[in-house]
Parts: sequence; C-alpha cells; structure tokens
Amino acid sequence: MPDVDTPAIRIERADAEDAPAVVELIGRVFDEYSFVWEPRTEVPDLFAFERHYAGDAGALWVARLGARIVGSVAVERLPDGRAELHRLYLEAGLRGRGLGLALVETVLAWCRARGIATLVLWSDTRFDRAHRLYERMGFLRTGERTLPGDVNDTREYRYERRV
Repeated sequence: MPDVDTPAIRIERADAEDAPAVVELIGRVFDEYSFVWEPRTEVPDLFAFERHYAGDAGALWVARLGARIVGSVAVERLPDGRAELHRLYLEAGLRGRGLGLALVETVLAWCRARGIATLVLWSDTRFDRAHRLYERMGFLRTGERTLPGDVNDTREYRYERRV
C-alpha cells in the first residue's frame, strides 16, 4: 500500500457500526458540492450493510483520523465475475495526499486476493480530482450515463481497469 502523507490515518475494514459515520462523511462531501443529500436514495447500500459488504459479497473500508472517519471506499462483487468500486469519499482537506490512492489500492488488493480480474466504477462527472486519480492508476473511461430523475442532475463516467 502506498505511503499516506498523514501518518495518523489508519485504513481499516469497516463494519455495520461504521455505516452511519460513512453516511455523514458522504453528506459533508455532498454539501461541499451543493448537492441535495437524500441518504436513503443516494447510498441505500449503507443501510443494508450486511447484504452488500459482509462476507465475500464485498467490503467497505474507512480511513480514520483518531476516532473520526475521514475517508471511505467500498467494493462489491458483480454477478459476471467483475467487481465494482463504490463510495470513494475523502474530506476536502485530505485530498491530494495519497489517501485516495491508498484506498483504491486496498480495493485492488481485495480483488486480486479473490481472483477478480476487472474492476469497474461510476463517478459523477463533477469529481475531476477523482477522475485524475483513476486515470493515473490505469483506469480507462469507457462510458457515460445520466441518472434519470436524479435530483442532482447526475451524469457519471464509467471507468474500468484490469486488476
């Protein structure tokens, strides 16, 4: 895993008890972008943690600074044998320090350990810094979609890479 420029931060596998703090983290990022925040619509997986992130179905990791959750990333197996990265969020002041890279590397290691060869993700077109990270890490933009009826008028880019 790459060095993170904030040594007090620990990346740990999350459990269901961490889900409310991850919901709060994502809400702070939505506020930063002036997005409408409706948690049950935007992150329903975090309200059904065991189904999405327990056992071998997937995993969620958090970055902790002391007791505070300051970052997150998740992965889920897809029925076709690929995996999908979700929930990469960082507090604004911690971006650009290697933490996003470390979180994505954690997902890639999880995929490798399970023989998953391809990782995909969807990212809001407004998350420019995340797109630069994905592209530096070898992800290729392979599509785009608009989420119909979405209150935030969300358009997303699809990225994919071999694990």
